Amino acid sequence: MSGTKKFERELALHTAPAMLGVKPANLLTIEGDSRTVSMNIDRFNEKVAQKGLHIKELRRVGSRTLMLLYNERLLNKQLCDEEVRKMFRSFGYGGCHDCPQYLERLCERMAESSDFPHEIGLFLGYPVADIKGFIANKGRNCLLCGYWKVYCDAEGARKTFDRYNNCTKYMVECLDKGKDIYSALRIS
Repeated sequence: MSGTKKFERELALHTAPAMLGVKPANLLTIEGDSRTVSMNIDRFNEKVAQKGLHIKELRRVGSRTLMLLYNERLLNKQLCDEEVRKMFRSFGYGGCHDCPQYLERLCERMAESSDFPHEIGLFLGYPVADIKGFIANKGRNCLLCGYWKVYCDAEGARKTFDRYNNCTKYMVECLDKGKDIYSALRIS
């Protein structure tokens, strides 16, 4: 499998909900030399810009690159929610006013610590109540564990997890039928 095909398969497996407009963002870690990874990111960003999809490199450690694939429209909507903004302010994002500023601050926060910042869940569209529950319980005592640890509304989370799983299934099926991710997204 070529490097580009492998990259596309990883995107399908780990970021389909964001690519298909169901989720504001997904995280993905890719193994490979930085030049090839950057080339694949640049190619993706160029081909899907009109769809409002973007990949932002968050951190590179050795041969591993952590990136955020985000749907700009959905992420901006998330960032406008007052409860989300209040929680972001508590994590030191008070000076941020737009999506690029929030993403740059996230990169700074990730560089400041080897720990994963809790606010990543806000970018990924996790419910604020569940992020607060995760912090308060130190990751224990959840009602359900799936795409995130659920502390409130397990039934609603199950339905959301099913939607995310269906997105991934669709994208992988498209690739298995010989399509590339761009045709699966209806981008020529």
